[in-house]
Amino acid sequence: MTVDQGDKSAAIHSIRITVQFAVPHFVEQMPSSLLVVPATALPAARLARVVAASGSGGSTPPKASPRRGRRGKPGFSRRSAIKKSFHQEQVVFSTPVPADPTVAVIGGGASGLSCASSLAARGVRSVVFDTGMHGLGGRMATRFVDGGDQLVFDHAAQFFTASDERFQRLVDEWLHRGLIREWNGLIGELEAGGHFRPIPSSAPRYIGVNGMRSLADAMLPETDMIKVVRPCWISKLEPFNGLWRLFENEKPRGEYDAIVIAHNGKCANRLLSTSGLPLLTKQMKRLELSSVWALLAAFEDPLPIPNNDSHEAFEGAFVRDVDTLSWMGNNTRKLFPTKTETSECWTFFSTAAYGKRNKVPQENIPKVTAEKVKEDMLGGVEHALGLSKGSLQQPIYTRVQLWGAALPMNTPGVSCIFDPLGRAGICGDWLSGSSIEAAVLSGMSLANHIADYFVNHGECPEEFAIGLHENLNQVEGHDIGQFPGLDSQKPQVVEAQLMPSI
Repeated sequence: MTVDQGDKSAAIHSIRITVQFAVPHFVEQMPSSLLVVPATALPAARLARVVAASGSGGSTPPKASPRRGRRGKPGFSRRSAIKKSFHQEQVVFSTPVPADPTVAVIGGGASGLSCASSLAARGVRSVVFDTGMHGLGGRMATRFVDGGDQLVFDHAAQFFTASDERFQRLVDEWLHRGLIREWNGLIGELEAGGHFRPIPSSAPRYIGVNGMRSLADAMLPETDMIKVVRPCWISKLEPFNGLWRLFENEKPRGEYDAIVIAHNGKCANRLLSTSGLPLLTKQMKRLELSSVWALLAAFEDPLPIPNNDSHEAFEGAFVRDVDTLSWMGNNTRKLFPTKTETSECWTFFSTAAYGKRNKVPQENIPKVTAEKVKEDMLGGVEHALGLSKGSLQQPIYTRVQLWGAALPMNTPGVSCIFDPLGRAGICGDWLSGSSIEAAVLSGMSLANHIADYFVNHGECPEEFAIGLHENLNQVEGHDIGQFPGLDSQKPQVVEAQLMPSI
């Protein structure tokens, strides 16, 4: 690489950067404070020296690649899109970090909320953008259905455990505030035909007192250091004058000193694909996600749950050897154990293999698909409980939902990802596993990493790079996530079966 300073013009210095690598060389002219270079061409340390040579200044958005003619009919190629996003030019910020920086956190699930809370604890302001219509929390989701009796369903995360001291301290705080409680109901493994085996209570299991969403709604501290914007769908990131500009369908959503991507799936991939953050884009696109169907069903009478002298009726079960079913949980008994003479609200989850075979656009599920999934999963309930076909009572309420980007099947095994040159990071449970604990710890880790970077005034950026090049390895766990400390952690081994996250 060569860096040649050109003539002064209108008090603006120019820099010419020529990078030699496996494709034709790249030459860019721009003010000395602005740098964009192909990330694949240079290691972070050498890029940092280029930043230092340019002096203080801002940033510049990635230059659009020239259009090339193509043969055949126009169409979309996922492989082509991935290739283009991998070859983005790297945004490099060289402006000094301000005394009072603000971070944009895109995603209001457990990881994003944890990140914002931890940033506030370090004296850093943040704005959380979330798409939730009814509340924050992502997969910490609870659905309330009004009727004669209010029906309540946890329709994503069912419960969580704690094994890390840092997370346990937070859990203890939530217990003290009355946000969560231990779930002491019986859970176990249910094999096809109604054969149930309890799982020993090796670790406390926790649930939101009024459902998981109530915990999510209370996770953020009451402080002016955090602002929440929802529902809001950030559709574009743009570096400009040393800041990140965010847009929602071309509507400006502010300028920020750093950004956090706290969600994943196709929306995150689309957001990053033209961001000028190729290293983050590459790691995100390596992530493989399962698809899982959720069936919410309310029954007027209790289901015929197998029980005997050795154990009572279970409240939750990991289902084995049933193609359409991986979990069934009794929300009514779990959330309202003293409530009697009321309808039972159950959450059923499909296997990942079934979700993959029956995947459709989750924003617009065809009625015929919804009906098929409902019947298939209710048939799976009969099979799991050992009931004859057609003998299960008809539910008084049903709703199906597809979690199209449900749970991670692979992980880089890092706490967070941070690109100091682009002042952007990623947090989420998928970085180290598939649990609420992993999500919260990832958010904490990235927040502290960003705060340390700010304290260091953005100097020596190569020292703050983390998670940009790690390979991803298979995740093990249940089809509905990992539960650290729970005795049963065996993955379901069926064709592309889920190795999940919550």
